Amino acid sequence: MLGFLSKRAARVSLKLIIGNKNYSSWSLRAWLFMQESHLDFEEIRLALFTEQWQAEIKRYTPAGKVPVLIDGDIAVWDTLAIMEHLREYHGASVGWPSDRAVRAHARSIATEMHSGFVAIREELPQNLKVCQQRSLDDFSSGARAEIQRVETLWQDCFQRHQGTWLCGDFSIADVMYAPVALRFVTYGIELKPEAQRFVTAVKALTSIQQWTQAAIKEEETLPFIDAHARR
Repeated sequence: MLGFLSKRAARVSLKLIIGNKNYSSWSLRAWLFMQESHLDFEEIRLALFTEQWQAEIKRYTPAGKVPVLIDGDIAVWDTLAIMEHLREYHGASVGWPSDRAVRAHARSIATEMHSGFVAIREELPQNLKVCQQRSLDDFSSGARAEIQRVETLWQDCFQRHQGTWLCGDFSIADVMYAPVALRFVTYGIELKPEAQRFVTAVKALTSIQQWTQAAIKEEETLPFIDAHARR
């Protein structure tokens, strides 16, 4: 009994520092991972670029960015680092595919998302309150190429692995691409049916619906992001 209580106390001691749910895609990734891993944690939301943000973010991380995981006296920042840290102590967390070759593919596409797609980040920022129809001609050639790469990547995953998710069962690869699916909803990016399967699956997740509903209720605005939706 004492062992059970100590394990539960350890779980509840987790704190996740996030930004605005409407705008913060990296916060969404860490939060989605923890929700789908069925971890108990306290959510601490800091509205981006406000006085509260400036006063508090450096208390949690020298990087000055969200998300940040507080695990007792340990602070972990960067989404992939947070996921790998949690996987060390919570074996049932969302992970990688069991097959070695599929796992290598999942890691490759996840880290491609982590380090790339700069034009998508800049020209299609997360904005969950918006749902509009845009032409690809509205975006730069770099953004169009990245959108095509994502579409091709998702198609290839479904053709290779024949699963519900990108690499079979729900994995870290899906966590990494979930915010991209929501960006495509915001800006009305039309995809081929096989790639659209991923967007549909992401939108159907209860955790995503909960996050989106909370995002819609937020009152803060970031004009430099909202401007992308008004073009």
